[in-house]
Amino acid sequence: MNSMTPDGIISEAIAYCGMMLILGAFLLETRDVLDSKNKIYLLMMAFGSGLLAIRALLISEWAFLILEIVWCLAAVIALIGLSTKSVNEKQHIHE
Repeated sequence: MNSMTPDGIISEAIAYCGMMLILGAFLLETRDVLDSKNKIYLLMMAFGSGLLAIRALLISEWAFLILEIVWCLAAVIALIGLSTKSVNEKQHIHE
């Protein structure tokens, strides 16, 4: 994909947005601003890796695609776990 075509520019923009989200989450976590189980951290990781998975698909980078899909799924599963835990805690408080 030629990076000067509209498709190439969109593909590059997707890659840079995904990269900034993942690196931002990592930097915030390593500086103790966010915890790795924090909702914002997990959202940043899920969206960032999701965008990078789209980019990998667009440029036919299959190993990178698998890596980003697994990373995105791990973040989404952790988010679901947080939601379930929160609902269970609220139900327990009302009992």
